[in-house]
Amino acid sequence: MKAKAALEQRALDIPSLILPMSEHFMLAPTVSIAEIVSYHRPAPVQDSPDWLLGTIEWRKQSVPVVSLEVLRGEAVGDVGQKSRFAVFNNTGVSEDLPFFAVPTYGIPRLSRVQEASIHEVTNVALKPFERIRVDLEGEICAIPDVAAMEQVILDFRRNGGKI
Repeated sequence: MKAKAALEQRALDIPSLILPMSEHFMLAPTVSIAEIVSYHRPAPVQDSPDWLLGTIEWRKQSVPVVSLEVLRGEAVGDVGQKSRFAVFNNTGVSEDLPFFAVPTYGIPRLSRVQEASIHEVTNVALKPFERIRVDLEGEICAIPDVAAMEQVILDFRRNGGKI
């Protein structure tokens, strides 16, 4: 009986990462993130939009780096010693973009999200590229629209952008 209860409890837990952004926190399930890697200056991309910070080399492939802040209409954050890249997995929008990265402005931390610990925040308007905003045990986090972020990169490529 204890084993069944433990399995049911684990099924209700969602392992997630809380990613510090410049002006907010982002919450993403760990399965959506391939890896957290050290920050280094991205290689610039010629004639790119402001939201495309450049590319990084990761696992022998070039990965575009997207500023979620710029996509949300905010200024690019200041990077520091604790900055990292969150390399996101493809959500299935297109196989042409297996990964993309987002800089974080602090060290991401693991959280096990349970139904009782998370509540939707409805008194604040969502910003672009946010699916929902939540209160996770007193911490306000945005859950990103990762597929929409992928689509912006793919649209840039389809319109002649070289990344």
